[in-house]
Amino acid sequence: MTIRNPIEWSGAQFVSAAHAAEAVGRSIDHMRDVAHSPAPAIRRISSHDVWESLRAGFSDFQAYRSDVLFLSVIYAVVGLVLARLAFGSDLLPLLFPLASGFAIVGPLAAVGLYEMSRRREQGATVGWSNAFDVLKAPAIGGIVALGMILIAVFLAWLVVAWAIFDATLAPGLPAAASPAAFAQAVLFTGPGQTMIMMGVGIGFLFALLAMMLSVVSFPLLLDRDTGLDTAIATSFRAVIANPGPMALWGLVVAASLLAGSALAFVGLMVAVPVLGHATWHLYRKLIV
Repeated sequence: MTIRNPIEWSGAQFVSAAHAAEAVGRSIDHMRDVAHSPAPAIRRISSHDVWESLRAGFSDFQAYRSDVLFLSVIYAVVGLVLARLAFGSDLLPLLFPLASGFAIVGPLAAVGLYEMSRRREQGATVGWSNAFDVLKAPAIGGIVALGMILIAVFLAWLVVAWAIFDATLAPGLPAAASPAAFAQAVLFTGPGQTMIMMGVGIGFLFALLAMMLSVVSFPLLLDRDTGLDTAIATSFRAVIANPGPMALWGLVVAASLLAGSALAFVGLMVAVPVLGHATWHLYRKLIV
């Protein structure tokens, strides 16, 4: 191994950037080629299928426990960092919106787990590195674009959550309120309770939108070379065709993420991979 001079190093970076730009261009062209692709058929499922998907997801988690825990430690770290930032700055009112935002961006973070479940289903050898095989998927451009849509939804939720706080609790809250004073104002004052009701109600709509956008879209883009528009439309159709089971699935996801966040975010190291693997199995039940 030799140490390259600055000119050689700069040249290598330009070459790498050119390859990356070429790959992005190919991905965009491919997205155009598969746009408006035929939509797959939707199955009707029951609550039994939801619980069965969760059991299968937990089985995948047990099979690859060390691998997925290695991958998922980032969720706990990110959660703790966000909590520290919120408690140490003016972001305290966004602590709950940030934590609940895992329900919005979680499907993007779990794409690698879908790939691991897909490979296990095929009988292939699976390790943590296989989570990155998603980068080789033909529809990677669509996966990235859908991820950007979810991030935009998450940022919109934070803006709305801050607006709710500003319109309800903020006017009567002392400047630089301590976490204890903030919690007391949230739980035991009229404006705080109004903020809770508005936040939960509007937050539910954001979470519902994220679920309808992604519950089938990400696995479908990973599993089949299909268009982004077709994947999103299929995801919406699957939720609409199965309102009861998908409502149950949404409650399970919300409860699991809430419990994982309540345990100092460490519980997310288990909740996220189990839900990620389970989402793959739910997709397999929903799509013909």
